[in-house]
Amino acid sequence: MSVSIARVSTASASRYLQQLAKHWSHKMKVSYSEQEGRIAFSNGSLLEMRADSETLDVLLTVPDGEDVAQMRDVVARHLNRFAFREAPLTFDWRAGGAAI
Repeated sequence: MSVSIARVSTASASRYLQQLAKHWSHKMKVSYSEQEGRIAFSNGSLLEMRADSETLDVLLTVPDGEDVAQMRDVVARHLNRFAFREAPLTFDWRAGGAAI
């Protein structure tokens, strides 16, 4: 398993979290509230998000054998699509191990 963490600065974190969760809810197992979201991908990857008034914290867990860079890109591209007014958002991905 590879764990990637990013803290994205945006005052619209809750809105983007909810839009992404709703967007993927017809394809994947999704649970979310205004502050937290969890999306399970069919390849075994897991996206967890937490929103506050200034940031969106993103934790992406990718199983061994899957392309970490591609999964990071999928998440960033989709969030940027919803954040078109302020895109591109800055994703400073780093390896991590702690849950958000």
